[in-house]
Amino acid sequence: MSSVLENFFCLFFVFVLGSSVGSFLNVVVYRIPAQLSILYPRSHCPNCSRQLTITQNIPILGWLRLKGCCGWCHKPIPIRYLLVEILTGLLFCFIFLRFGYTFNTISYWVLLSWLLALALIDIDTFTLPNVLLKFGLVVGLVFQVLQGWQNNDLNHVIFGAIFSAWMGLFLLDIIRIVGSFALQVEAMGDGDPKLAAFLGIWLGWQHLLLACFLACLLGAIWGIYAKLSGKLSRWQMIPFGPFLSLGGVLTIFWGNEIISTYVKLFFTFS
Repeated sequence: MSSVLENFFCLFFVFVLGSSVGSFLNVVVYRIPAQLSILYPRSHCPNCSRQLTITQNIPILGWLRLKGCCGWCHKPIPIRYLLVEILTGLLFCFIFLRFGYTFNTISYWVLLSWLLALALIDIDTFTLPNVLLKFGLVVGLVFQVLQGWQNNDLNHVIFGAIFSAWMGLFLLDIIRIVGSFALQVEAMGDGDPKLAAFLGIWLGWQHLLLACFLACLLGAIWGIYAKLSGKLSRWQMIPFGPFLSLGGVLTIFWGNEIISTYVKLFFTFS
């Protein structure tokens, strides 16, 4: 019984931590594209500019307590703020359940938070901010260095991370150039190859290839569905960053299983 309660409180703490990070991600997603400071001023209503109180700023509970409206001007607060906090909390819990008390858990918490912020910004603005991509590359390299130092394999890990980042940049750049030439329109934004490099440095080249494949597959499925259903016009562009981010998330959770299954099937039918 005590172990069950211990696990429950541990997961509860992880969910609270994740939802708090999600609250901060909402600030990042709103302020970075607007070129505002993410630290100052404190969280406030974008309509009346009144600062939120401590109780109003509590993740999830603050939105529910206000019933989705500003406490002063009563303008609606988008439900996406609540959903991002819940989603981040759940993702933190899933990562913890998958990887436990390991260095990978912390690493993937940071990576998932970064990917979620980039995906939401790309959905809103069709851009992937350089400041987040460049800083993410540096942070990813730091985590890889720490991982290599922990495993006494520092030189190999650093070389692998840099090579994987270069592969991601080169691969998506080639796809962008060839696609733009074939379609005679811009097939992909400049930020998508940088996001692939970002994934490469965090995940390694094998998982990078899988993440890119899943992103292309999911993007194609969504694009076909959206255009057949009339949600998109024939030449209307869709942001690719969310699909790259989703491919990265799926690879984090099931990348090893997918790759090993593919290898078994390949040798079975070859």
